[in-house]
Amino acid sequence: MVVGFNHNIHYKGESFHVQTEDGGTRNPFITTLLYHGGSIVASKKTGYSDIIKVEMLGKVVEELMQEQHKDMLRRLKAGEFDERAFPGHSSSADSQQLPAQSPSPTAPEPGPELRQSLDEIILDYLASDVNT
Repeated sequence: MVVGFNHNIHYKGESFHVQTEDGGTRNPFITTLLYHGGSIVASKKTGYSDIIKVEMLGKVVEELMQEQHKDMLRRLKAGEFDERAFPGHSSSADSQQLPAQSPSPTAPEPGPELRQSLDEIILDYLASDVNT
């Protein structure tokens, strides 16, 4: 039985940590926490006492944990927690852009694979439904 999942993710230049744990059959809850700078930004707790007696409970709980963990990653990437994670940053400030600079004639335009950091690629993978 899997006890939990942990991922460190970079989002908008900041580090976040997503942690999902199973309380076990004596405390049948799956808890996912999203941390930023040591503080909890968001949490989700799901009980599963109603399915304790199903066959292959460990596999079922592991799948529930994976989905809840990926859901938190998706919600982070969708910007759902931006106001809590980045207090004091208004959406109007985010919409202000620097003037565009023309690319160097000798530097090729980076392909799509170079526009994302490794953390962003991993976040995209985890947030996709590839494993479901």
